[in-house]
Amino acid sequence: MSFIDPTAPVIVQGATGRVGKRHTLAMRAYGTRVVGGVSPREDADLDGIPLFRSCANAVNATGATTSVLFVPPLGTLAAMREALDAGIRTLVTLAEGIPVHDALKARALVHEANATWVGGSTPGLAIPDKLKLGFLPSVSLAPGKLGVMAKSGTLSYEVCHRLVQRGYGQSLWVGVGGDSVKGLRFADLLPHFNADPDTDAIIVIGEIGGNEEEQLAEAMKATPKCKPVYALIAGASAREGVTMGHAGALVHGNVGSVDSKTAALTSAGARVFKGIQNLVDAVATEQTR
Repeated sequence: MSFIDPTAPVIVQGATGRVGKRHTLAMRAYGTRVVGGVSPREDADLDGIPLFRSCANAVNATGATTSVLFVPPLGTLAAMREALDAGIRTLVTLAEGIPVHDALKARALVHEANATWVGGSTPGLAIPDKLKLGFLPSVSLAPGKLGVMAKSGTLSYEVCHRLVQRGYGQSLWVGVGGDSVKGLRFADLLPHFNADPDTDAIIVIGEIGGNEEEQLAEAMKATPKCKPVYALIAGASAREGVTMGHAGALVHGNVGSVDSKTAALTSAGARVFKGIQNLVDAVATEQTR
């Protein structure tokens, strides 16, 4: 079970920009069913992928239900509105730095449309060997029984790469992003992973700031027979009041700190580790491949 169909027809908004072009072709090469692109250029296609001037035209011609947005942060809200109006129901927005007021409006639009939003500030999501929406590194992807959800892209790349080297792959990997206002959050994903027969355990890559890990802890406490959760919280050395990379990675007093998140997750039954290798060793000792 997964919250996304790996055979879903996908379009790419911003398919002909320098980054969008490279990753559109990479996603298709990985196995994603990329059926079209949206671009203001007059080109008819991108290496055989048909291009359209609007999302409406793309959806009408291809039946796409999912869109990956390689769109700048200031253009993300308008692009999401266009996608939702065209009938897209799963959106992955990769841009970092979406204005907070735009993100609030985007979240309301997604909720009104009963759609799903992953991002912003995310490397995307993947079902190994079946689907990649975004630019998660293929070297860190392999089919397996671990459900992965992560705020930090780079840290999750390293954790999953080391696990793959030990023979442990993923059932589904979702980068939820590091923005304070965004789409899917950790607690939203817990029911999917806990009900998924292909997932034996859950890897959580958190970081300082906000209350997402604390919300996950409350969701775990309310979940009967919650699967094992292995967590890592980045930002132990970050100073109070100073953002650590992502806009949402900010500690206020005792709120959003590594200690507060560790305490919340531990009280819910999660194993929280201080280093990558400790987490990898524990998974390798306690889980089957």
